[in-house]
Amino acid sequence: MSIPTESRERLVAAGEITHLFISPGHNFYGRHGSAPLDHPTVGVQEVECVAGRGLRGDRFFDYRPDYKGQITFVAQETLEEVWTDLAIATDRRDISATRRNVVTRGIDLDALIGCEFEIGGVRFLGSEECRPCAWMDEAIGAGAERRLRGRGGLRARIVADGVLRVGPIEVRR
Repeated sequence: MSIPTESRERLVAAGEITHLFISPGHNFYGRHGSAPLDHPTVGVQEVECVAGRGLRGDRFFDYRPDYKGQITFVAQETLEEVWTDLAIATDRRDISATRRNVVTRGIDLDALIGCEFEIGGVRFLGSEECRPCAWMDEAIGAGAERRLRGRGGLRARIVADGVLRVGPIEVRR
């Protein structure tokens, strides 16, 4: 007798998706030594995740086969700590500045590196840390790149199609 997948999966964490973002173009990626471009980061309430391809409407959709960063996550708690450490004024705190797709609260993203996991019926494979780049100092504030090292978020591949939505989530493995 086969046990349904849902029964075998275990709850890892309960938290929330506080924000979802897509962008039609690259502002910083591949622009080392050049000025950034000005493609908007668009906040959405839900986003379609397409297995092996990325987020529909995002700059990395169909970027290249088996791309490790089809979707990116960052913890809101980390951003809040960085803003506080850098004394970033409240009116200058831009939750979209990291250009990560999914902003979470209450989830240990590092624990998902190398693991297959599910959020809201969508399956992912945590591929690696989403390392910050030097552009973070321009996007967030001087010193941001250094403060984000080792906690810049999670890059993942999309394993099964589905839709992510802003709101409460359960992470299952």
